[in-house]
Amino acid sequence: MDFRQEFIDFAVGKDVLRFGEFKTKAGRLSPYFFNAGLFNDGAALGRLAEFYATAIGFSGIRCDGLFGPAYKGIPLVAVIAVALARAGRNLPFSFNRKEAKDHGEGGSIVGAPLAGQVLIVDDVISAGTSVRESVELIRAAGATPCGVVIALDRMERGRGSLSAVQEVQRDYAIPVIAVASLDDLLTFLRARPDFAQYETAVERYRQEYGVARSS
Repeated sequence: MDFRQEFIDFAVGKDVLRFGEFKTKAGRLSPYFFNAGLFNDGAALGRLAEFYATAIGFSGIRCDGLFGPAYKGIPLVAVIAVALARAGRNLPFSFNRKEAKDHGEGGSIVGAPLAGQVLIVDDVISAGTSVRESVELIRAAGATPCGVVIALDRMERGRGSLSAVQEVQRDYAIPVIAVASLDDLLTFLRARPDFAQYETAVERYRQEYGVARSS
């Protein structure tokens, strides 16, 4: 099975990906909901990290380090670094504090110094706020943001014609790698007769609010 389909199956099995009727921040009624915060035990978080590592490897992106924006990116960047090291790719990682520390080592960055090409790690991209802040921090340190990796690309329009992922790619000229996308979710639903009741609703939502796959 393709790793993207394995990831969708895993997320559904952990109840991280749910189906029904959920109100989004934009006020839309979505037929599915993805909450990466529910990968909340050691085994689940470790498996999630393996999926991230696979997606990073599959993308072919070159980077010198990993960065996780506070707060959700902090555990993610640590476990992804471990998963990549186990796969033979040992990378330094760092994350930021929300408030700079004025004693001890000081500063707002914890972990390895930001240097070279830095890959940003996050769960999803909604408004793109954490990506913007991460890009600013990385550039301020003299390093270069080279991409973003997330768990799920909803492929959904924001206020304009582009999705949040497409806006990040346009604004910062960096790729966004997703472990899986809405297209992958639909592929999963079509292959599972036991989920047929949800396929129509998700496809309808895709037609109404979706965008084309990001290049």
